[in-house]
Amino acid sequence: MKKITILTAVLMTVLSSAAQNNIPEILESVEKNNTTLKALRIQTDTEKLGNRTDIFLSDPEVEFNYLWGNPGMIGNRKDISVKQNFDIPTITGMKNRQADKQNHLVELRYKADRIDILREARKYCMELVYYNRLRQELGTRIEHSRIIANSFKSALENGDANILDYNKAMLNLSVAEGEMSRIEMERTAVLMGLRRLNGDQKIIFEETDYPAVVLPSDFEEWFAYAEEKSPVLKYVKKEVELSQKQVSLNKAMGLPSLTAGYMREKTLGQNYQGITVGISVPLWDNKNKVKQAKAAVIASEAKQADTRIQFYSELQKLYYRTSRLMHIALEYKNSLSAFNNTDLLKKALDAGQISLLEYIMEVSLYYETVNKTGEAERDFHLSFAELSSMEL
Repeated sequence: MKKITILTAVLMTVLSSAAQNNIPEILESVEKNNTTLKALRIQTDTEKLGNRTDIFLSDPEVEFNYLWGNPGMIGNRKDISVKQNFDIPTITGMKNRQADKQNHLVELRYKADRIDILREARKYCMELVYYNRLRQELGTRIEHSRIIANSFKSALENGDANILDYNKAMLNLSVAEGEMSRIEMERTAVLMGLRRLNGDQKIIFEETDYPAVVLPSDFEEWFAYAEEKSPVLKYVKKEVELSQKQVSLNKAMGLPSLTAGYMREKTLGQNYQGITVGISVPLWDNKNKVKQAKAAVIASEAKQADTRIQFYSELQKLYYRTSRLMHIALEYKNSLSAFNNTDLLKKALDAGQISLLEYIMEVSLYYETVNKTGEAERDFHLSFAELSSMEL
């Protein structure tokens, strides 16, 4: 991806942190411990062995005959023969190359399954960054709410506040603590999902910074890069090549095969031995195989064209969504920086310039914007994780 450029330098600094994170280590651990990948690796290796089981010569045939003579004076007859069937060298080489191509297909399928699992793990990490940030933010909110509640409690005891204001302060604290409990529950559920992908091994993830990302400015450049990297598109392309070569192989299989061997015949007073040569003409065994192979080429070419169209359309939709989410997150960030009145509201409340209800309503609007900002950033990074999954 030589020509891909950064959309804006500001987005890099605002939406992503340059700090190192342990997400690559998490993905490495998942790739190592994931039980599905282990099973797929075994299955892949087994299929690769299976693809190379029918490419060798057929087994030699050894035959022994013992025939009793009648009348007995003519003696008994003993025959020994050894035969070996041979394909022409061209067919042997073609079978080997086809087996290699089939093994390549099997590996591409494994790579696609691997990407699916690692993409899921990376999206779990993005979710955890979101919940870690939100938990940190809620901790601050709870502390502020607790300070206000304690302040009104003291004021109530001193006769400087009424029970209604105290109840409002306690209710405000209760809402914040309830939200924290909900977030902890959601975060635990995500951690459990990540642990499942890690072979049920515990994972500690406390990151609050998203990884630095670069969204390319031109979709066509991005698609050209993704098309080159995608194991799914490589798979359907190789399928076409494999089916085309199968046509040639099936045509070659219509050629005669040879049989060569040794034979010995022994009777009373006589002994015959020498070589045997035979030819097998496939008149019926190879019938319609060439037609079937040509039909398979047409089917694989249609599948390749459809897969590419679907891939392009899905990637284009995902690119547009990611780009829009990036701008939305940036707009929320700018709004938070420009219109943060929390300190002023606290001072106004302490000075008695606004009521507790007014303070709660105003600060709730700010908290809602903070939540929306966090959701927008999370959605952007989740979408980008989906968009860039072929890099895994």
